[in-house]
Amino acid sequence: MAAGGLLLPGAASAQQADGERLFRQRCEACHSLEPGQNRAGPHLSGVVGRTAGSVEGARYSAALRESDIVWDGGTLNTFLAAPRQMVPGTSTTVGVPNAAQRAAIVGYLEGAVAQ
Repeated sequence: MAAGGLLLPGAASAQQADGERLFRQRCEACHSLEPGQNRAGPHLSGVVGRTAGSVEGARYSAALRESDIVWDGGTLNTFLAAPRQMVPGTSTTVGVPNAAQRAAIVGYLEGAVAQ
């Protein structure tokens, strides 16, 4: 049992590295993790626990501003799977259909918030 516990930190850091790589490939063109650095989409620093459409100065669709979504692992996963199915009218066009990739990105965002 102790040996399994020793493997978890490595597995967690590997998933975090994979999540960072996927974030850079799939998300970074439109989103930054730096507070106040909005791009085509809002910065994602502190996204977990934040109400959708609430970053000052970011451009949002009316659909996202009015959605009453609070971002957590589940809502991020659902949104990343199919943004326009979850929030019809959102300007987000890029989805991540692969569940493992979504999990890695969401894990990365959750970990980046904790740092």
